[in-house]
Amino acid sequence: MEIVKEKIDQTVALLDELGLDCWIVFVRETAMASDPALPMVVGHDVVWQSFFIYTRGGEAIALVGNFDQENFKRSGCFTEVHAYTKGVSQDFRKILNRIDPEQVAVNFSTDNVAADGLSHGMFLLLQDYLKKTPYAERLVSAEELISKLRSRKLPSELALLEKAATLADEAWQKAVDKIKPGMTERQIGDLIDDLIRQAGDTPSFPTIVNAGSKSAPGHSLPTDAKVERGDLLHVDFGVRHDNFCSDIQRLVYFKRPSEASAPEGLQRAFDTVSGIITETATLCKPGVKGYRVDSRARQRLKEAGYPEYQHALGHQLGRDVHDGGAIIGPCWERYGVTPTIPLEAGNAFTLELEIMLPETGCAGLEEDVAVTDAGARFLGPRQTELTVK
Repeated sequence: MEIVKEKIDQTVALLDELGLDCWIVFVRETAMASDPALPMVVGHDVVWQSFFIYTRGGEAIALVGNFDQENFKRSGCFTEVHAYTKGVSQDFRKILNRIDPEQVAVNFSTDNVAADGLSHGMFLLLQDYLKKTPYAERLVSAEELISKLRSRKLPSELALLEKAATLADEAWQKAVDKIKPGMTERQIGDLIDDLIRQAGDTPSFPTIVNAGSKSAPGHSLPTDAKVERGDLLHVDFGVRHDNFCSDIQRLVYFKRPSEASAPEGLQRAFDTVSGIITETATLCKPGVKGYRVDSRARQRLKEAGYPEYQHALGHQLGRDVHDGGAIIGPCWERYGVTPTIPLEAGNAFTLELEIMLPETGCAGLEEDVAVTDAGARFLGPRQTELTVK
């Protein structure tokens, strides 16, 4: 719960920075419908309707069902813990009247899924509870607050992300020694997942495996396609360690009997992708907007004679693989305002792109980085040389 307490302290500072009087996380039955903010600043699931209220003055108030209250008292994270039995609305209004906020930030957003945890039904309930109070007209989006809270990683959070990235690389190094021609994508995926679980962790998302050009890269699950000589094996996976995620892509080429090394075209594609990651990492500094970094990557691909990739160069990492907030991506409709949000020190991102090689496979790499004043710092060991077997 130590990180939860640290994030609550960070919340109070952000409320003051953004000029917000209070932030409310309103949830129920969180095992079925959890709010993405819950693990950051609450730390426990609840069953009944519950309010978690954070104020600019430093209060952290939990208003929960009577059977849920003990967890929050024990946590030591809240300045006040209130319990109810028959209904929550009256106690909620009393607390709000005492605080008397000019703005009430709640969790809705059109651009950031991490800030959109308040369901429509819960929003209607909230409006009903606030009926005939001045606060019904004071509701504002908590999007900017949540974006900064998730994005500005604490040193303890960055340490866990670094550990997750290192563990992913360790799993890959063990897997490479065991992967052989004739294995299916499913077998390779299972091997990597088993190695992750043997270390006491879990995959941060379903492992993606591409045996040469026999399957499409992206978010597709492994198939029964077999890796053969002349195939470029592409794997996209990550490790969830202590609730923090890594996300990396790795490559290995299985050379034909007649080949002494990888084909020239493959080596050139690998070097191009790796070089772009190196260059764009130097651009990831506080104040830089993500679309500008993404634009440099696309420019370099075009100069090298390759087509653009069809996604963002980087997404944020944290408690989830796609952690919300700013992205390093193009100004496309699908990304809303997120490519225009300035990067901040402590943001953690992936840097990822690929070059598709017909008959060979997906030459894609992905690395995890943290933004610093001097540019991005790589959180785990990189793949800078093409593995050839």
